[in-house]
Amino acid sequence: MANSEVATPRTAAADGDHILQVEHATHRFGEVVALNDVSITARRGEFLTLLGESGSGKTTLLRIVAGLERPTRIARIAIDGEDVSAIPASRRNCTTVFQHYALFPHMSVGQNVEYGLRVRGIDKDQRRKRAEDALALVRLGDKYGRRVHQLSGGERQRVALARALVTEPAILLLDEPLGALDEKLRVDMQVELLDLHEKLGLTFIYVTHSQEEALTMSDRIILMRRGRIVQEGPPTDLFDRPATRFVADFMGVENLLEGTIESVQNGTASVRIGGHVISGAWSGAGPAEKGAAACVAVRAERVRLAPHGVAIDEPGVNTLPCTSGATIYKGKYLDQTLDTDIGPVKARIWDRGVDVTDLEALWWRESECAITSAENGAGAGAEAD
Repeated sequence: MANSEVATPRTAAADGDHILQVEHATHRFGEVVALNDVSITARRGEFLTLLGESGSGKTTLLRIVAGLERPTRIARIAIDGEDVSAIPASRRNCTTVFQHYALFPHMSVGQNVEYGLRVRGIDKDQRRKRAEDALALVRLGDKYGRRVHQLSGGERQRVALARALVTEPAILLLDEPLGALDEKLRVDMQVELLDLHEKLGLTFIYVTHSQEEALTMSDRIILMRRGRIVQEGPPTDLFDRPATRFVADFMGVENLLEGTIESVQNGTASVRIGGHVISGAWSGAGPAEKGAAACVAVRAERVRLAPHGVAIDEPGVNTLPCTSGATIYKGKYLDQTLDTDIGPVKARIWDRGVDVTDLEALWWRESECAITSAENGAGAGAEAD
């Protein structure tokens, strides 16, 4: 572990309903700043996701909470009101589920699940009962005596979950636990994790680089970049109201059109892009300022098509003349590129019967697009995850 400098802790006290407080955490790996003065909280029973690209600092932050990494500098880490800044991982009331399971291959399933209890000195009969209960919780009640190599990838991940849950932690930390699974298993395990979270009422802190996982499972998302937090809030905020161009891009917004703010009124910003003015809800972190660079973010599924001769008489819409471009088949839908005089715009078409060869314009409602800062958010920072 890296050398650490722990600030003088203040008296531990539970802050409202927060089961976790991390205050002013900074961590360096040599010259690389992995975390840059980050503070987070988690509420009791919350499903909190730390989301970000590789190198954002999300795993470093999780390891600091777990006690597996000692930060270069921190004011306080408190779990359930207790300051654990100087307490080792084995004495913190949280457990971690890792991406690659970290199961012992020479032990049976039951022995793997019991391991944490054995380390804590729990007697054999009690260990067995608690391990069987934990395996039943993850639907592996009949696998107690199996060897690890006899299990599928999804079953191994559930054993790792049972091993983490059997110690009855206050917080369950999950470090990209679905990353090693194929797509169908990942979807199945998302449902199982949500079911477990609802049954147990535990606080889950989940690390992932997958926007889909974060949006599907989280009560709240903290999006990180280069060791800093760039936006946090419920999934709907990050999906529909990105605070910066980076957030919009990372959250999968297909159309990002850059221009200059021409006017702002009652939370609506109008942006000039070439010869067009496009309006939408301002979602930037700070106030919108006339003349500032801005980015219009509109999702492909919200772009609609207008054939020749069909008037768009709906109020509060943005329209652009267009012609049809390339079409990409995606199975359930088509991604249609539309050529405009301010650049290509992508539309998602669910009805394959739509004629895209006879188009006059594309349009979307002002309420269905976000206008945000053109800047990308966090500055220089982390190079390590």
